[in-house]
Formats: sequence, C-alpha cells, structure tokens
Amino acid sequence: MGKKLITLKLNGKAVEKAVEPRTLLVHFLREDCALTGAHIGCETSHCGACTVDIDGASVKSCTHLAVQCDGAEVLTVEGLAHAGVLHAVQEGFYKEHGLQCGFCTPGMLMRAYRFLQENPNPSEEQIRAGMAGNLCRCTGYQNIVKAVQYAAAKLQQTEKVAA
Repeated sequence: MGKKLITLKLNGKAVEKAVEPRTLLVHFLREDCALTGAHIGCETSHCGACTVDIDGASVKSCTHLAVQCDGAEVLTVEGLAHAGVLHAVQEGFYKEHGLQCGFCTPGMLMRAYRFLQENPNPSEEQIRAGMAGNLCRCTGYQNIVKAVQYAAAKLQQTEKVAA
C-alpha cells in the first residue's frame, strides 16, 4: 500500500507529509517531524509517556495512527512554551519538582495541560483521577499533584489579570 498525504496543524504550524497508513502517530512525530518529546514507553497506551493533544483531547500517540490526524490540530510538549516562556504546567513541574528521571514528564505535561482546560480549579482527588492514565515510576506522584496545583493557580491568576 502506498503512502497517504496528510495535512495537519502541528504546534501551530501547517504540516503536510506523506506517511504509510500503518504509521503510528508517535513514530510520525519522532521520526518524520523530529519532535522527540513524546516518548515510546509501553506501546499499549497504558503508561501515557506518549500523550499529545489532538483537537482538544488527550491522546496516547502510540496507539493512534498518523493518518487519523489528517486535518487535525496536534499539540506536543514542544509546543507548550511560547517565545521562550514556559507554560504554567512546565513551570509547575519545574518549581514543584514534579519529575525525577523525566521519561514520563512530556506525557504528564500534556495530560496536565488538557486536564486543566477541562477542570481549571481541581481538588487533589480530581487531579489524581485526571492524571491516572499517566504512570510515573519515580516520584510517588505527590510532587506531580503539587505541580498541577501550582499550574492551576497560575493559570487562574493569569486569567484574572487578562480580564
């Protein structure tokens, strides 16, 4: 079977590439687009290290085909910061020590980004439930929860200033 031409918006930029129909999104991002933030962990969608945002939803890119993104808007961890300024979730993970080895961090950041858009003022219990599809083998999660709380507070403060 031949390649299929797909067009998508990737981190705010138009991208048009030919891909094999069986190419997983995580491989497309890493190999064809040189965006290596999404990590290949379990390849079964259990760990969440490959999480990206597609059309306003958290998606595990290891079980999503690149051709399914034709016409979509895709955001990866590389697209979170703007003009050298960290996004609130990135700042939260930095300030609250929400990472250790860093392998799960890109997926955690992307899930936290979407989760906080879905629930801008979450409780600790809601954060734990909202982040449950992303696994970390190092931190014990407490600092990840603190990082998401930090980001939520910062985003709320930013919205108040903008209003």
